[in-house]
Amino acid sequence: MSKAGQRVLSTLRQMIISGEMAAGERVAEIPTAERLGVSRTPVRIAFRALEQEGLLTKLERRGYRVREVTPEEVGGAVEVRGVLEGLAARQAAERGLSPEQRKGLLESLALGDTLFEKGHVTEEDLETYHDLNRRFHALIIEASGNPAISSALSRNEHLPFASVSSLTVDRNNLEREYRRFNFAHMQHHAVFDAIDHRQGARAEGIMREHAQATLRYAEIFAGKKEQAAEIHVIQAEATDAQSL
Repeated sequence: MSKAGQRVLSTLRQMIISGEMAAGERVAEIPTAERLGVSRTPVRIAFRALEQEGLLTKLERRGYRVREVTPEEVGGAVEVRGVLEGLAARQAAERGLSPEQRKGLLESLALGDTLFEKGHVTEEDLETYHDLNRRFHALIIEASGNPAISSALSRNEHLPFASVSSLTVDRNNLEREYRRFNFAHMQHHAVFDAIDHRQGARAEGIMREHAQATLRYAEIFAGKKEQAAEIHVIQAEATDAQSL
């Protein structure tokens, strides 16, 4: 998917999360494209992706309807992803990284460091992070040497927010998004360190915790936006304290 297409997809996810596109609302390509000021093509692609993610339901006639998503549904899907990715991290640590896998993970970490070291992020930075995040997770799954994990994750990704690609960005609060994604990047460093030092149990625990960070979406669906924001402020402050 192109950068422009990824931006449209992320925007529509955020609109669903925030309630701007309400559960049960019928959506169609042309009015949505006009609303976002883009052509129909990226909207069409985004609608198909959101259907695969379980956020939209295709209607028998033209168009889609926004699905109602419960906190329990989100939480369960993310919990499963955490278990699977935690297993992948543990097995990767036990097997050991190949030189190519180690190099790829280090390159992702270095790119993330460059994005976050300036103390703020732009929308373009977060689009870059989306790509490096996908590659980082994919390399860990590859390093596990267990194809059943990849197969199970593929099935789980059809549930809302279960995919590592299902990132949303609040473009109206990039300061908070910087804290959120920088914290996730620090977790990437921690899990790489555990895998690289062949510490399987530690790697598994960090990776499961990393997935759990996504559960803030369940809080948003439950109407706890302020609580979620406070949690991420606390997490960011804890990360800053640890770096001192």
